[in-house]
Amino acid sequence: MAEITVYKGDLPDTVYFKDAVAVDTETMGLNLHRDRLCLVQLSAGDGTAVLVQIQKGVDCPNLKRLMQDKSVLKIFHFARFDVAKILNDLGVVVTPVYCTKIASKLCRTSSPSHSLKSLCNDLLGIVLQKEQQTSDWGAETLNQAQQEYAANDVLYLHRLKEILDALLVREGRFELALSCFDFLPTRAKLDLADFAEPDIFAH
Repeated sequence: MAEITVYKGDLPDTVYFKDAVAVDTETMGLNLHRDRLCLVQLSAGDGTAVLVQIQKGVDCPNLKRLMQDKSVLKIFHFARFDVAKILNDLGVVVTPVYCTKIASKLCRTSSPSHSLKSLCNDLLGIVLQKEQQTSDWGAETLNQAQQEYAANDVLYLHRLKEILDALLVREGRFELALSCFDFLPTRAKLDLADFAEPDIFAH
């Protein structure tokens, strides 16, 4: 079992990440404007996870600073939603960003699924349990099952990035992926401005 640490309100000054950090969020729902941000999960890729419970009316300057730190790459799965949610609720633009879902779509074109569960199963041989996906993330105290579910969403992203990077290079799409990642903060702003669908790049 992974080592999981839960903090309420913000990261303490003693917790820091170097080079790259895996990030995920849990919310009360999937509506960017209506449903509040409840939890931000972080992992250095070392088998440990840090969970930060976002509390109403409580600022989180250390977490915000990390999200904006240009020296630390933020690795997400489906970054489009998480980056937009962090911008909407915390007021900061996450940068730089890497998205394992986009990377998978670019280099694993033979696969019918690019979910985190599929990636972990296909590339790492790890089966993720998703029963807690729609549980109450706004609860004052997260139960053990919730903590383990939340941690699993970030524990494997570093390893997936390594494999996907190699596949992107093999398929000649690494630079294309980087361009997509660079666009994600803008894509998040478009989503928050209600330009999610139809896509403005569509006919």
